[in-house]
Amino acid sequence: MANQEVENSYEFDASKKLDMYGGILGGLIPLFVLIGILVWLSVAERGGTQAFWAGGWLAIVAGLLFAKNKFEYCQAVLRGLGDKNGIVIVTAWLFAGVFGQLMVAGGLVEGLLWFGMEAGATGAIFVLVSFLAAMMFSLGTGTSTGTVLALMPVLYPAGIFLGANPAMLGATILAGAAFGDNLAPVSDTTIVSAFTQEATMKDVVRSRAPLSLTAAALAVIPIMIFGGGGTVSNLPEIAATVDPRGLLMLASFAVVVVLALKGRHIVESLIWGNICAAIIAMLTGKMVPSVLFHIPAQRGESTGLIEKGISGVTGAIIFALLVLAVTQILVESGVMNSILKWAEKTIAKTVRQAELSIIFVTIIASIPIAANAPAELLVGPSFVKPIGKKFNLAPARRANLMDCAVCSMFFTLPWHICVIVWYGAMSSAAQAFNLPLPSIWTALMNPYNWTLLAVLFFSVFTGWNRKYETPAASKNSVQA
Repeated sequence: MANQEVENSYEFDASKKLDMYGGILGGLIPLFVLIGILVWLSVAERGGTQAFWAGGWLAIVAGLLFAKNKFEYCQAVLRGLGDKNGIVIVTAWLFAGVFGQLMVAGGLVEGLLWFGMEAGATGAIFVLVSFLAAMMFSLGTGTSTGTVLALMPVLYPAGIFLGANPAMLGATILAGAAFGDNLAPVSDTTIVSAFTQEATMKDVVRSRAPLSLTAAALAVIPIMIFGGGGTVSNLPEIAATVDPRGLLMLASFAVVVVLALKGRHIVESLIWGNICAAIIAMLTGKMVPSVLFHIPAQRGESTGLIEKGISGVTGAIIFALLVLAVTQILVESGVMNSILKWAEKTIAKTVRQAELSIIFVTIIASIPIAANAPAELLVGPSFVKPIGKKFNLAPARRANLMDCAVCSMFFTLPWHICVIVWYGAMSSAAQAFNLPLPSIWTALMNPYNWTLLAVLFFSVFTGWNRKYETPAASKNSVQA
């Protein structure tokens, strides 16, 4: 999620607290309802972003029954729906959805199939290539949602045709998206973590790179072990669809990445990427202008790829808006503030305990919130900074502990925005090519999530990569 604004739309104002019957438990009711329905549908193998709409809707309805002031409750719902960060992401989805359709229409899947056959990149090897591609894209753009939206329509079908394990392929693309969200200097989580800890971006990225890169290297192990096992389509069948011209569509990816690296807004970058993709597809003869937009022969028929691309992300957008509304209720009812207060009562007595408390409090705060940057904004100034300063931890160290923690479990839970978008994009790709669709809980297989946590704990327990605010601090601090 790349958004360079760090305005906190999730701040808790005690004077405007949303009172609920049952106190904190009443404030948790919407979350319990939402999670319960998501788990129920997923266990029944009927999950999907559109199927999950009912969960978000019922969660909001259930919360209203426990609100003492119904009007203020509705206002909180509207504030959640109109969240500034959420609107930026939704807008990016609209253009990323069309971008994915243009990639497919321009023959990028066929181009990747050609590359896979020529290079022998089948099974687990292709999954590894997909991981590297997602890492590079997310590192350049800083957006995990934009990464899965742009790459999933292309990499998922190509990988299945080339013998990749569907579940591991999907989880690996999500893992690559998480890498950039964690490390990219243009990522909102990187910006917020540095901003709240008063650290320089240079120090944050430079000191975080060893953590992120080590986790990525370790993630290669499960990818290579579990990435293959699928069935490679018959060579004559693949040969009939391969076309190296499709690789020219990669130029449009380059446009998006370069513009994002130059500091352009992700929406602008995607718009130019769309324009570039359309031009390339037409020049290579893979698409004519009428495919992009035309007047349908009958009312109700599609007007072309633009409509198809937007409709493909509608399910994810609506569910994400419902989740944002539920998140706002959790904040305004004081649930998140109570979590922070509880954490303050268990203040650590050693450097190691302080760092562990930063990790665990950040993860706990991120679990019920749909976006990870707002979770950092909640805990960064109020908990991470004072605890870290008490033990003289360097600003970049505090920022890195918080950011790595918020980019770990966040990418495994199905009510978080990136996971919603990831599954929506995978569903659309599977439907378009009549391919198998894993459960949304496949996100738990995200290899980068677990290796990042392992690296983070290793760093805390051994002191590797730990830096102090002042030279004398390492001698004067209470040791682990």
